[in-house]
Amino acid sequence: MKEMVYQVTNPMGVHARPCALLAQCCVNFKSIITVTAGGKTADGRNVLDLLALKAGTKDTLVIQVNGEDEDQAIAAVREVIDREFDEKRAAALLKIAFFGTKDYDRIFFSELTKDKGEGTYNSDIRYFTSNLGPETVNLADGFDAVCVFVNDNVSRPVVERLKECGVRLILLRCAGFNNVDLEAARDCGMTVLRVPAYSPYAVAEHAMAIVQEANRRLHKAYNKVKDNNFALSGLLGVDLHNKVAGIVGTGKIGVCMARICKGYGMTVLGWDAYPNEELEKEGLLTYVEKEELFSRSDLISLHAPLFPGTHHIVNAESIEQMKDTVMLVNTARGMLVDTEALIAALKRGKFQAVALDVYEGEDENVYTDRSDKIITDDITARLLMFPQVVVTSHQAFFTREAMQAIAVVTMENARNFNEGNAFGGAEVKA
Repeated sequence: MKEMVYQVTNPMGVHARPCALLAQCCVNFKSIITVTAGGKTADGRNVLDLLALKAGTKDTLVIQVNGEDEDQAIAAVREVIDREFDEKRAAALLKIAFFGTKDYDRIFFSELTKDKGEGTYNSDIRYFTSNLGPETVNLADGFDAVCVFVNDNVSRPVVERLKECGVRLILLRCAGFNNVDLEAARDCGMTVLRVPAYSPYAVAEHAMAIVQEANRRLHKAYNKVKDNNFALSGLLGVDLHNKVAGIVGTGKIGVCMARICKGYGMTVLGWDAYPNEELEKEGLLTYVEKEELFSRSDLISLHAPLFPGTHHIVNAESIEQMKDTVMLVNTARGMLVDTEALIAALKRGKFQAVALDVYEGEDENVYTDRSDKIITDDITARLLMFPQVVVTSHQAFFTREAMQAIAVVTMENARNFNEGNAFGGAEVKA
C-alpha cells in the first residue's frame, strides 16, 4: 500500500474542480484509492464522495492507494494535487444555458458549479428541460454558452439565432457532433467543444450485454418467467466461444469490445479506415477488408464514427455477404445501418440476433417517456416486432463513471474557453 499526506492550503478548501480532476485521475487505475479527511473516508473515483468530505483549508488529506498499479497511481495522484489543488486564476462568470436537462444531468453539473471565484469553474448554469431547436433557441438570449446533447438541433438557423442572442460557445456534452452545423458555427465565429471520450468501457460493455440479451433471448425469458411460464421454447441461443467477432471501427470503444470478445474465446477481426498496427502486433485482432469481415464474422459490432465512408456501411449488399446466423450490434451511430435493408433481411429470417442502442429514426424517442402514447414511427414499431431484436434507448454511455467524466470534461472545456486556455482535442472545426 502507498500513502501520501496533503495539508490543504487553498483558502476555498478542496472545492469542486480539484475533486473532479482527482476523481477523473483515480478512475484510470485498478488500485483502490481512498481519501480520508476529518474522520470521513471517500472513494477517490467518485467526485460526489470527495465533495462530501468538505475538506477545508488547513485540513489534512490522507490518500491511500492499494493494488497492482499503486506506484503509477500514487504518482498520478501526486501530480494532480501538486498541479491543481492550489491553482487560482481570475475569470469572468460564464453563463451557460443547459438544454435537454434530465435529473441525472444535475447530479454532477450542479455540484461542479456550486463554487464561484478564482480557481473554480466559475460558471452559472440555467437548466432547461426542452431541447434546443428553432422553437426554443430564444431561451439562450443573454447567455455566453449553450450546453447540448446528441438530440438537440444545432442547425444553421439555430446557430445564427444563437449568435444574435450573444452566445459564443457551443458545449457538446457528448462525443458526436453530427447534429451541429459546423460551417454555420465557423461563419458565426462560435467555438464548438465536445467530450472526445468519457467511458469506452461503458459503451463496449453495453454492446456485449444487449447482443447477449438478443442472442439468449433474455428479454423474452424475463417476461415469460414473470407470467409463470418456465418453458424454454423460443429461447435457444448460440455459444460465442470459438466464434468470429468482427469489430468495425477500432478506436477506444472498438478496442474495448475486441478485448471483451477475446475474453469470450473469440477470434477477432477488425476493419478501420485508419488501422492501428499495434493492435495486430499485440495479437488482439487481425485487420481485413470490410467484405471479409462481413462474410466471416458470427458477431459484428459497430464502433465507427459517422462520415461519408461509413454511412450505411451495413446495407443490403453487405447484409447479403453476412452469414444467415450472424449477430449484429450497433452502439455507435444509427446511420451506420440502412434500417430498411435491415428490416427486409429480418423478414427473410436473417440474423440470430440484432441489438440496437442507436438506429435511424430514433430521434423522436431518445430520452423521452412515451409510455402513454402510441408509437406511430414505422421503423421503431417494425423493429420491435422481431423476437431476436433488442432495442435500447441510446443508453450505452449511461454509467456513473461516464456521467462523471462528461460533466468534468464539459466544465473543463467551459473553463478553458472562459480563460483563453488551449482546447486540446476537444475543439470541433468545420
